Amino acid sequence: MKTMLSRRAFSGLAAGASALAAAAGGGWPVRTAFAAASPGLRDYGKAPEFAGIDKWLNSPPLTLKALAGQVVLVDFWTYSCINCIRTLPHVVRWHEKYKDQGFAVVGVHSPEFAYEKLTRNVQDAIERFHIRYPVAQDNSFATWKAYDNEYWPAFYLVDSKGQVMRQHFGEGEYAEMEAAIEALLARKAAT
Repeated sequence: MKTMLSRRAFSGLAAGASALAAAAGGGWPVRTAFAAASPGLRDYGKAPEFAGIDKWLNSPPLTLKALAGQVVLVDFWTYSCINCIRTLPHVVRWHEKYKDQGFAVVGVHSPEFAYEKLTRNVQDAIERFHIRYPVAQDNSFATWKAYDNEYWPAFYLVDSKGQVMRQHFGEGEYAEMEAAIEALLARKAAT
């Protein structure tokens, strides 16, 4: 059974890795011309279905099966996580920019603290952060576990055939994620 890292532990590991890379004369994450140009697509297998959702906000209940044919970004977040908050403007922008091209975002709100389980608090955060895409309240962590997820924030980019094609944990790699979204939308349009 996997052990879930707290945000503090994950941030500490990331800071340590960054300091180590900087001391070795490089930056973290390591960037190359190839990595910057490549959307980093890889087939991670079939995307798990949403499971055990307590409540759907901004949408009636959704399934990945119903979203088939679209490129879907599944975003695991919680509203008081500073790392999640810093990613939200990018996710909101992607939703607005690509929603009419066959792209959907589903936020999976998985609480770290008891007060984050309250629907009213999640609704307030959705309003505060201008989130217009569907948000699933995963208070029991059923969808989190289905994805074998361990971090906030965590992103799983699913192609139009239901395969997870890119994963990213934490902040950053915004240009790479957007390039991956565009590549999957282009692939979808070509089929």
